[in-house]
Amino acid sequence: MNTGRTIFSQLVEFLPMHDFRKCVRRYRGDYKVLSFSCLDQFLCMAFAQLTYRESLRDIEACLRSVQPKLYHMGIRGGISRNTLANANENRNWRIYADFAQVLIHIARPLYINDPLAVDLEQTVYALDSTTIDLCLSLFPWARFRKHKGAVKMHALLDLRGNIPSFIKITDGKFHDVKVLDELIPEPGSYYVMDRGHLDFSRLYTLTQCMAFFVMRAKGNLQFRRVYSHPADKAAGIKSDQTISLTGFYSSKDYPGQLRRIRFFDLEKKKMLTFLTNDFSLPAESISLLYKSRWQIELFFKWIKQHLRIKAFFGTSENAVKTQIWIAISMYVLVAIIKKRLHLDLSLYTILQILSITVFEKRPLIQVLSNLDSGNHNERKR
Repeated sequence: MNTGRTIFSQLVEFLPMHDFRKCVRRYRGDYKVLSFSCLDQFLCMAFAQLTYRESLRDIEACLRSVQPKLYHMGIRGGISRNTLANANENRNWRIYADFAQVLIHIARPLYINDPLAVDLEQTVYALDSTTIDLCLSLFPWARFRKHKGAVKMHALLDLRGNIPSFIKITDGKFHDVKVLDELIPEPGSYYVMDRGHLDFSRLYTLTQCMAFFVMRAKGNLQFRRVYSHPADKAAGIKSDQTISLTGFYSSKDYPGQLRRIRFFDLEKKKMLTFLTNDFSLPAESISLLYKSRWQIELFFKWIKQHLRIKAFFGTSENAVKTQIWIAISMYVLVAIIKKRLHLDLSLYTILQILSITVFEKRPLIQVLSNLDSGNHNERKR
């Protein structure tokens, strides 16, 4: 069925083109564009992500070397680094941000039955951010510190399948806790966060929306113990308490009661204190939920290692955000392909295979299924 078609063109078939065109029309991305459309730009940048290109000159040289194949890859416009640079500079990055959200909405239902560390029917999210360092002299708009530039990527990761449901790109000075104002809490869902997101007025908003949170407590927390629950010492639970806040501001920001759990981590030999508004789950399950938060750390590490979001093809804010959002789109696209083709491979392995086969003319399922199934040493996400 796919004889004579390149792997790249088969990948493009998984993209919802109708939704892409809607995103382009929403921001008039192709207004007065004669030859190099938003789709051409997206596909060129997607090619750069899949094949680990390092610069615009690199992209130009590689694509021009396969000029006869470009039309069948979906690229209609002429390729030049100046044209691509201008597109990244001027085409609204929100086109690709909206399209990434479209892909996320497609991917999440595919992973809805994936297991969690805790046996829960509800959705569990991990919220965190990562800093992407930039050279301040080249990116003066991304001021972070006096002599340092950076942007922040804030992500809300659905821990079933590690698919980001919310992403926001900000400057390096943006405080993590402000991201909570951007979220629309889902009743019954769990939000697992680190101490950087501790703000009792915002946490009380989550409680009023009937959502649950699990996070580390700060050492200077002022509280009064209301009740002590039985604690399973053998499981590392040192105490399980219902508390009320006694700090002047914290008690006004969060007038309700909280649950405070002290847990000793045998692996790290460290005492951890958790705060949550869930009084029904066992204390051990709360500790496992927080432990699963490290999946978002692995997510950030994975995309920094395997996608092009540390070396940028442009220096403007628009170019940087365009590249990051297209990188996220490719991450989610590979996740969609993994499920739709029922592949038992890690995303890392799929990306490695695609990086050297994009111009081959074989069925995609055949290329991704030929890997020796007995090789259990492949790297995980």
